[in-house]
Amino acid sequence: MSIIKRQILICLTISVIVVIVVAGTYYYVFKPSDWQPFYEKEIYHIPFILFVPSAAIVIGLLFGIGSGSFYRGEIKSLDESIYKVKKGESIEQGRELRITDIQEAAEKLLDVQNAMLEQVRRTQLLATEKTQEQEKLVQSMVKEERNRLARELHDSVSQQLFAASMLISAINETPDAPHEWQTKQLKLTEGMIQQSQLEMRALLLHLRPVQLKGKRLKEGVDDLLHELKQKVPFDVRWNVDDLLLEKGVEDHLFRILQESVSNTLRHAKASRLDIYIVKHEQSVILRVIDDGKGFDTTSAKSGSYGLQNMRERALEIGGAFKIISFPNQGTRVEVRVPIVNVGDSK
Repeated sequence: MSIIKRQILICLTISVIVVIVVAGTYYYVFKPSDWQPFYEKEIYHIPFILFVPSAAIVIGLLFGIGSGSFYRGEIKSLDESIYKVKKGESIEQGRELRITDIQEAAEKLLDVQNAMLEQVRRTQLLATEKTQEQEKLVQSMVKEERNRLARELHDSVSQQLFAASMLISAINETPDAPHEWQTKQLKLTEGMIQQSQLEMRALLLHLRPVQLKGKRLKEGVDDLLHELKQKVPFDVRWNVDDLLLEKGVEDHLFRILQESVSNTLRHAKASRLDIYIVKHEQSVILRVIDDGKGFDTTSAKSGSYGLQNMRERALEIGGAFKIISFPNQGTRVEVRVPIVNVGDSK
């Protein structure tokens, strides 16, 4: 039941009870022997005995609507604040609520948001410290990264190239085959080789240094995507705001972007890739959108290592990770991270 209906019911009930109590009290005190005057007396052509309870009911109805609307407005204001906190948006001290209990709840919600922001601040500070430690170990990690890449090249690209070479050999060994069959086989071979090239480029993204190496996020993303645009056969567009973020946040966003682009190259079969890193209110938002084949996010594939890695990186900097995808309708990856100044101390 809505709060307005509940208030109307309460006020109507109170009105009826008041009328009954007043009538009973009058009868008990004065003990009238004749009720005839109450039936004969009229107000606005309505018998007095009917006018009084009717007026009480109307007054109760109007008061219920008014008080219900008032309560709903107060609760709606609190509900909007809760919804903002749930989405990760910041709330500020708004208008003073006139119901003490709801005002106290709003103040407690503000305290909860401040505690969450403090937690995010500390989390981002830890991420920055972790990034600085990783930079000191990057040289020792290069060898391991190259070994991993070699294994992936052997397991994916080399097998596809081997299959392509077998198809070409089959074409060469059947010189009397129909021209249409040869054309079909050559197109299939060409597609496999193109996919192998995309696999290679996706894997090479992992050879890049894991940190931005002293660059700002915008500079690193611009360099990465300019180079990518020259090598991939589809349209790459991006819009990156020049934001002042903590190094740990920049590094994690850059790695999430690398992982997302790599997934697009390897699996999406897209013709267009749009990338946005923008500031919205007190958050930075990273969006990677492709028009590829998409996938079912409820399937096992949605829990793959790449997606799990991106989700964990977003959580490490106090952010929220969301992916929206449907078969044959493309994929959108979104990361929203609150912007806090970790240099401030409280």
